Amino acid sequence: MKEVINLAQNKKQTDNINDKKQKNEKKKSPMNPIQIFLLNFLTVITVLWLLFGYVVGVINAPNSDMSPNIKSSDLLLYYKLYKNYRAQDVVVLVKNDTTYVGRIVAVGGDSVDISDSERLIVNGNMVSEPNIFGDTPRFEGFVQYPVQLGDNEYFILCDSRGGSEDSRYYGTVSADDIRGKVISIVRRSNL
Repeated sequence: MKEVINLAQNKKQTDNINDKKQKNEKKKSPMNPIQIFLLNFLTVITVLWLLFGYVVGVINAPNSDMSPNIKSSDLLLYYKLYKNYRAQDVVVLVKNDTTYVGRIVAVGGDSVDISDSERLIVNGNMVSEPNIFGDTPRFEGFVQYPVQLGDNEYFILCDSRGGSEDSRYYGTVSADDIRGKVISIVRRSNL
């Protein structure tokens, strides 16, 4: 009887060893480690290319027009697929073959005016801008006020309002001119 039990235990152990060998053989890849590394590397490069080519953009802040919130040479990451822009969104745009960064202050359907006391007025109401530390002067000879925005048009101002080039200079911005919404700022001063 003991012999039968020993034979059964030996057979069970032999079966377990054979099962483990078969599982290990199945786990082995037909590729060598260098091929696996190259495949993983190519996958990472492809994902990064797709991410930074179609989803996320990177740009240096072109000047100090958005100071103090964004300083010259700060690195900006912006989301290219964003399409529901609202007032107060900071965006990257291209107008007249020049790249700008600015804050949306009015959207399609709004009316924009700048009062004689250099205050921003949207839809007849003076806008309170706690993060803007200066007046908003008109730039004479560029835009005729009040400005009525059409569908998919935006009025964009920079945070440093003194002499910045924004919608007071180049007029309204269409949705096609906007490259994306700024989602992150990396400070690069003193690097």
